[in-house]
Amino acid sequence: MPTRTAQAVWNGTLREGEGTMSFGTFEGAYTRASRFESAEGTNPEELLGAAHAGCFSMYLAGELTKAGHPPTRITTTAQVHLGEGPRITLIELVTAVSASGLDDAALQTAAQTSKEKCPISLALAATEIKMTARLSD
Repeated sequence: MPTRTAQAVWNGTLREGEGTMSFGTFEGAYTRASRFESAEGTNPEELLGAAHAGCFSMYLAGELTKAGHPPTRITTTAQVHLGEGPRITLIELVTAVSASGLDDAALQTAAQTSKEKCPISLALAATEIKMTARLSD
């Protein structure tokens, strides 16, 4: 399996500084304000959420395919809550799945397995992860 690489560069102090995070074809600017307030730019928590949503969706596609319900579309959102410390206190995964012949019980089983076993969930085992899965058209 390949080793993946990402890079961050930070210039200056925490309050006045700014930086960039990059990987593959993505490069995003970040600042203290984009992380702890609502300023323009990205932040580590958004990138972690994107990674988690992507990993979970791929794992779920594999689980559903193994169960005989290959999906046509999986849409997952990850909300990453940053609390005091600062520390990540909660990640909420919300997924909607379209797959022929899939019922809610089979979806819930596959989604729960995916929440517990996708590599990003495993890496974040010390963080509370909640998951909601629903069927979509």
